[in-house]
Amino acid sequence: MTTAWTADHIGSLAPDAASLTAARKLRGKWSGVGIHDTALWGLCKGSGSRPYQTIVDLGGPAYKCTCPSRKFPCKHALSLLLSWSAGEVPAAESVADFAADWLNGRATRAAKKSAPEAKPAASSGATADQRRARVTAGLADLDTWLTDQVRTGLAQSDRSLRAFETVAARMVDAQAPGVAATLRQLPLATTHSDWPRLLLREYARLHLLTTAHTRLDDLSPGLRASVRTHIGYQTPADSVRTETPVRDVWLVLGVRTTTEDGLYTRRVWLRGRTSGRWALILDHHYGSPAFPNDTPAPGFQVDANLHFYPAAAPLRAIWGDRHTDIPEPFTTIPTGPATPDRVDSTARGMRPGGIAAALEDQARALGADPFLRSWPVLLADVVPVRNEKGWDVVEPGGDALPVSTTEGEPWRLLGLSGGHPVTVLGEWTVDGLVPVAALADGVMVDVGVAQGTPNPVRGGSEDAGSAELVSAALVGTARRQADRSGLAAPVASAATTLTGDPAAVLLESIALQDCFARGGITAGSAEHGPAAADDERPLLPAAAGARLIDMLADNSPFLEEWFALAGPRDFRAPDGLVSVLLDRAKALAPHREPLLRLAGARGRWLAAQHPGWKSLVRAAAEDDSVWSHGRATERRSWLAQLRQRDAAAASAALAGSWRTESGPGKADLLAVLADGLSLADEPLLETALDDRRAEVRRLAADLLGRLPDSAFAQRMSQRAAAWLSFGTGPVTPSLVTTGPGVLDDAARRDGVGDSFGYTAYHAGGAPDMAAEWLQRVVAGTPLRHWERLLGSAEAAVRVSMAEAVCGPMFAGWTDAALAQGDPEWARALFAAISGPNIRNADSDKQRALFALQPDADQVSYLRGLDSSWLAEIESMLRAMPQPWPGPMAEHVLRLLTERAQLCADRPGAPSLVPGSYRTLFRAASAHFPTGVVAIVSGLARRCADPYWEQAFDQLAHDLIERKTMLEELQ
Repeated sequence: MTTAWTADHIGSLAPDAASLTAARKLRGKWSGVGIHDTALWGLCKGSGSRPYQTIVDLGGPAYKCTCPSRKFPCKHALSLLLSWSAGEVPAAESVADFAADWLNGRATRAAKKSAPEAKPAASSGATADQRRARVTAGLADLDTWLTDQVRTGLAQSDRSLRAFETVAARMVDAQAPGVAATLRQLPLATTHSDWPRLLLREYARLHLLTTAHTRLDDLSPGLRASVRTHIGYQTPADSVRTETPVRDVWLVLGVRTTTEDGLYTRRVWLRGRTSGRWALILDHHYGSPAFPNDTPAPGFQVDANLHFYPAAAPLRAIWGDRHTDIPEPFTTIPTGPATPDRVDSTARGMRPGGIAAALEDQARALGADPFLRSWPVLLADVVPVRNEKGWDVVEPGGDALPVSTTEGEPWRLLGLSGGHPVTVLGEWTVDGLVPVAALADGVMVDVGVAQGTPNPVRGGSEDAGSAELVSAALVGTARRQADRSGLAAPVASAATTLTGDPAAVLLESIALQDCFARGGITAGSAEHGPAAADDERPLLPAAAGARLIDMLADNSPFLEEWFALAGPRDFRAPDGLVSVLLDRAKALAPHREPLLRLAGARGRWLAAQHPGWKSLVRAAAEDDSVWSHGRATERRSWLAQLRQRDAAAASAALAGSWRTESGPGKADLLAVLADGLSLADEPLLETALDDRRAEVRRLAADLLGRLPDSAFAQRMSQRAAAWLSFGTGPVTPSLVTTGPGVLDDAARRDGVGDSFGYTAYHAGGAPDMAAEWLQRVVAGTPLRHWERLLGSAEAAVRVSMAEAVCGPMFAGWTDAALAQGDPEWARALFAAISGPNIRNADSDKQRALFALQPDADQVSYLRGLDSSWLAEIESMLRAMPQPWPGPMAEHVLRLLTERAQLCADRPGAPSLVPGSYRTLFRAASAHFPTGVVAIVSGLARRCADPYWEQAFDQLAHDLIERKTMLEELQ
């Protein structure tokens, strides 16, 4: 039996992350599974009555499933593979009938394909001759158009999109799609400030290509194949497989996906471990990035044959026979000089080494094929550097190569490096190095900056040697003779042999100068900058890091729980993720601080160099200069961390600088004292009561209200006694008010009058400020004051009082109970304001009172509510700690099941569809204990309504995801 694949290898086969996530959800839905030789099969329960039949041919791999998905492999095939990897698929003596039919048909088709019927040679040759004649005629028209542009002058030519599209359409008719694609990119060149040079360079390349096509039979076989490829002749894969295979252990170094007009292109770079030879696997798919799964993920190697497409500088290849079933991960790339695997120097590959060797390698490839736009390079021990000139990768000795920023700046590469050497895979272009991936700590990391439309019309460095030719082309060779004296000496010598049409001679001279300039690139120089400080904290597990990135992209509701669990472990993020965390920290303010803690020292180092991230830089907590010279956010963070270590020292630091603090920042800093508040903070809070800003006074009063033994609390008690009087009654005293009257200066100082111009109370159609003042006084009065006058909390809330007093009293008591954290008052008030006769209750304060009660009381209250109170239950559940207690989760499931049963009895009732409880399901997925997943799955199987079944299935899937998430953080 075939050895089971690893979960990592199966993950690399997934067409996207969503498919892999959906595949994990299907665990437990399989029946009739089995494996025999290389055949794997199973039945998966879906939404219909018949299960999906899923088959995997492990020898391909190839996949077959009766589901309607257009992804390959679909989620069912991935789930079946994961079950096999987990040891949940038993061996079988024979293949199931439904799987055997497909496998036999596949074998028959493969046999026919291996012995195709030969087509009549005459017919094939006639078709090829017709194609070549059509291309020749089209390219002749193109060459006439090109020379006309230069003869009449680029400045006078029509450079509109329509003009280029007209010529491109002619090339499509001529069956030269490669040339047409280039022409459709030329309008981009006209938007560049240096458009004459760029346009003339592209015209020269096209002229050289048309000239090469007229001499196709005189070219070497390799160059002939390259010219045909650049023009757009197709090379059948079957003919490529007849090429002599190259066997090696191929390292998959990087992958990049681009899209243009709905056509997705995947480029995968390989390198032979023994030969050091480059290879490029190129795949296309229209409409979606559903590429073949025959290529391992970056970071894996496979012993296999490759068949290279014929070319002057062979690079593109297709897979041949595999000599290992399962790709293996690699952690190193061999270094040292490469050995040519054949005499042809263009086939040589350089092992990762110096910049000079990489430039020599690309110059050799360019000399063999002057139409190449890029060539892969692998640079060992280089440091990415951002300086005033731009970006470079720098060797230890100071030699440097510029990094292209046409598609974006390589911040991820810089974050991965941290100023330390890494091995970089990239493409060398006229604009510089385009980073693709990097090897750091034995792991290949994607450092690409964009996945969009490739732009082959790049800028490149200005070539002074062609300046006179560009000037002549602008005016037109019909008006001005081209001066070729400024060309490089070797180019000028070759150009003297050019004769004929001056416009064609100018284009050929430009082509020669461009090839010479690109092939003669030498290393520059740059200095290393300071490296990031070391971070000794434990590294975040790789699986947890990958999940975090996915959750950040979706703003997952599980993020809060993830950070709560990861925070105490004080992980540091992998270096390759630091730039992503900083980018999300900029956008997601609620999670900014935990993201910055994960980014750590590397994040501070990287953010200091990024114009948009500099505001995220947090100074080290132990740096005392932050308090005197730091920014507002840094000072608050510093004070908060000091408060956690030494509450008194934090209070003293704020008191010492209080008079010099800016008005807007005072409230923000004063709020830090809420953590660890004590009577030691009273002097500073009393000082804050005299501040000019109302929000500062209000915050100081709120904080003092949390200190029942403070002078502020005594003053509030005295006001309460003066403003309120109690009559006598046979059962309970009656509460009446003698009225607050007009506020004195002392009351205003204590924040009683700070209502910010708004009050919830009205009398006679006008705002009732007296009721607002009464609420503030009651909120600041210690609860024990009312216990002395009215008895226990339960007795106090039953006291009869005038309607005008009832609202302020209950609102004030609620504020006091929350500020003083009194569970007895919270229980009594919650019972009083949660009844059916209480109107306009503040739901937020209801939840806060509910949260103060013991867990047993919370569960007891909610379990006393039936399914008609699901909205109330959902509101109150938000106040319970995470995860919810098991009995509470089971009660919610019981009530939801009742709704599902009612829906089955009364189909179509709007209030019974699962969409009406979407928010409750979402809350359950984030707060249920993961141990109830089996119960949820069982309920899904018993649902008669398919939509309710789907809702419970989704809940079970979310709980499995959370369980996996928690395990990854262990």
